[in-house]
Amino acid sequence: MTGPETAALDRVPATLPGADLVAAGIEALRRGETTEEALLVLIGAWRLRAAGLDVPAAPDLETSPEIALYGMIAARRSADAHSRYNALVRRLVSFERALESRPSAGASFRPPSAAAGEDAGAPSVRPRSPRDSAA
Repeated sequence: MTGPETAALDRVPATLPGADLVAAGIEALRRGETTEEALLVLIGAWRLRAAGLDVPAAPDLETSPEIALYGMIAARRSADAHSRYNALVRRLVSFERALESRPSAGASFRPPSAAAGEDAGAPSVRPRSPRDSAA
């Protein structure tokens, strides 16, 4: 890959799924452009920053990055906008999870509920089992 995306790929681990989108989004934000990739990066900005990536500040948007991204996709590909939007978000989430699982990156990342002292994966009340009511 050549061009502006290569600068971001120096910092974005290129072997992770979706790295191409994240690198392109970071570079677009640095140039002040609002692209699909830039909006996608803004959707995941807090997790990307928490995992150690330098995500530039958001440009002024009239709405949330989620709505702006969907609107941009729908304007170009109205027939499959929902599918395209979901595919992009899935790639972002895959990248975030892979980045956070790397020992060197994201080691200090904890989901907001875990940072507040809660176990993010555990229910607050133990579910009842059929054996509980048999006693």
